[in-house]
Amino acid sequence: MVLKYVQHEKIKLQTHPGFNERWLQETIVDDPTILGLGELRVIDSERTVTGGGRLDLLLFDDDNNRRYEVELMLGATDPSHIIRTIEYWDIERRRYPAYEHVAVLIAEDVTSRFLNVMSLMSGSIPLIAIQLDALKIGDQIILNFVTVLDQTDLRSDDTDDTDSGGGEANRQYWEKKAGGSLLNICDECIQTINNAASSPKEFNYLRGYLGLRSNGLVKNFISFHPKRTKNFIHIVFRNENAATWKDSFEEAGVRVQSRHKGRVRITVTPSEFKEHADIIQKAIIDTVNKFEGKTA
Repeated sequence: MVLKYVQHEKIKLQTHPGFNERWLQETIVDDPTILGLGELRVIDSERTVTGGGRLDLLLFDDDNNRRYEVELMLGATDPSHIIRTIEYWDIERRRYPAYEHVAVLIAEDVTSRFLNVMSLMSGSIPLIAIQLDALKIGDQIILNFVTVLDQTDLRSDDTDDTDSGGGEANRQYWEKKAGGSLLNICDECIQTINNAASSPKEFNYLRGYLGLRSNGLVKNFISFHPKRTKNFIHIVFRNENAATWKDSFEEAGVRVQSRHKGRVRITVTPSEFKEHADIIQKAIIDTVNKFEGKTA
């Protein structure tokens, strides 16, 4: 099929009489995938925020256990809108610490001043900036969302090591929540961990995930996130060789994600865990060695 060029006209929604922010919000609610952030679902719109104000959109990525606090703005970014975006993100992450949270600002004009300010916060605030271009073709309109800034790589001290995980839990809680087959994966992994570790580790049961601890101290160099409804488990490795392991997992056919520097997360079902047990075991041992400072 030969593609043909079609003339278009760029329009500004802010000054156009036929569109407004509410129309844009409803359009995204109808199909959140147009943002280019993956298969998201809408949790809420015009969400009342503690302390005053309303969050335009709260979106959720089920596969990654990630919430997106989204603020919309027609026209150019301004300081007050930037502050509001970060403020709403901070309120939501404190209220729901079991999830990963990302602040998202969508505007028709993401200014260079905004990008400069956000670069100063790199590694501290996971933030995505999306520029919206509205294109008129004949009697139709196209919304083109382009990510111009993606700061979802956090410093290691901003990740789950200091996250409350939604509060303390126990083995019985996870047996009911996750089921036996997914917990068996966790048990096999901690056995591999302890075979390689110089001191024994045990599970730190939290409502959001299963971490590790040793002698009462949190040691989350590996964590486990079972998802019973989807019959899979996320296993997160904090390893300086994360990029190399990402490539190795992908080559082996394991579902993998690496959005944070020094961290790689795989997703496996019980049958996939058995199929890829060899490479997963090697990744566990390498992660233990890196955590303990071993050279081999």
